[in-house]
Amino acid sequence: MTGPTGPLHRLRTLPLRSRLALLVATAVAVAVAVAAVACWLLTRTQLESELDNSIRNTSAGDPAVRDALNNCGAPISPENRAGFAYVQVVLSDGSRCVASFSEPVKVQPQDVAVATGTLRQSLHNSVTDSGAKVRVFTKATPYGPGTQVAVTVSRPLAEIDASLNRLALLLTAVAGVGVIGAGAAGLWVARSGLRPVDGLTRAVEHVARTEDLAIRIPVEGEDEIARLSRSFNSMTAALASSRDRQSQLIADAGHELRTPLTSLRTNIELLARSEETGRAIPPDDRKALMASVKAQMTELAALIGDLQELSRPDAADPGPLQVVALHQVVESALERARLRGPDLTISAELSPWYVRAEPAALERALVNVLDNAVKFSPSGGSVEVSLSASGELTVRDHGPGIPADELPHVFERFWRSPSARALPGSGLGLSIVARTVQQTGGEIALRQAAGGGTVAAIRIPGAPTPPPETPGTG
Repeated sequence: MTGPTGPLHRLRTLPLRSRLALLVATAVAVAVAVAAVACWLLTRTQLESELDNSIRNTSAGDPAVRDALNNCGAPISPENRAGFAYVQVVLSDGSRCVASFSEPVKVQPQDVAVATGTLRQSLHNSVTDSGAKVRVFTKATPYGPGTQVAVTVSRPLAEIDASLNRLALLLTAVAGVGVIGAGAAGLWVARSGLRPVDGLTRAVEHVARTEDLAIRIPVEGEDEIARLSRSFNSMTAALASSRDRQSQLIADAGHELRTPLTSLRTNIELLARSEETGRAIPPDDRKALMASVKAQMTELAALIGDLQELSRPDAADPGPLQVVALHQVVESALERARLRGPDLTISAELSPWYVRAEPAALERALVNVLDNAVKFSPSGGSVEVSLSASGELTVRDHGPGIPADELPHVFERFWRSPSARALPGSGLGLSIVARTVQQTGGEIALRQAAGGGTVAAIRIPGAPTPPPETPGTG
């Protein structure tokens, strides 16, 4: 029975250590049993073969045959039955003549067939009149002019049965000891093999109980347990890093949100107090106040959008990648940048280049790069944008530039240069740009420009073909 209450179900309910020990013990027990049975069978075959050779080589000469014929029908004294082999003569009519020193053996059809000349010889089993099993070799022997008889030479099978029984007892004892040893070995193997698993279990329970992700499991060797331990350590390290980034994101977001919210609350309180006291705010001040509220709300909306973008895991699917014309996306981003910097001269030299990317995310990233260039350019300055035939996009401004010691931090979340903290922005734009470019398989770098300013260089691998909807391309 193998149902819910059967042996398989009961086996599955056992602890892993017990199951492993039981399986090892069972496997060894089966192997010992098979080896014991095979040994017993081989030994029996060998003993029987030796017995057959022995009776074949036992000569029943003319005196033995004459003695058997002379005693035909005479009673045999039990005290005289002590010969090495039993000899008797079988006649063609199936009668037998037993030698004086032999135990009478029952005549078999094979013996009669040899006596009548149908068979030349025969090797078979029979029993004595007293019921003892014997091995019989029957051979035709000439006796007298033109006549022959069948002479049978028999040996008791008890002499090999006794040896086989002793061997069976010995093998049973050895198998029993082997099974007990297998059980002990299985238990030892289970304990030794599962000791690392016990450590892993304790570590998992500790993490579940305390949420301590700093725990690490010692790794020894290169086996499956070692791989599992390394995977667990990597998982806890990744979870700890993710939790740290999440905590840092929440802390930085709270810090960044506090400033526009405080300013917005102050302006709203001024408007509310003006309504409550009946003291009107001068039109110019009221207009500036409303403009400030609108700017702060715009800043909050942009910051919340950036936070939503960064809240996605780094491994999340960025969306379906499409073959897009990078030069067209740059032109669209330039139109928005010119609206934000009407007093700037923004020039562009764009060669056709096609990439695989998510169009909306790519355009947002390019807008962020151009916004940075516009924000840090002096009034009346210029921004040069170039997309080379090799696919490198560069955006160069003529602003104050970024000090060399600050360049490694520009793509960190919420990082802002001390000189730029008075300017609008959340410090998330470039981190979003870096993330989007990396998801397309590209890379971005910022460097100081010769003569002042900053150069942002973006390189995205080209697509094998342009979009099908673009005419005149190939």
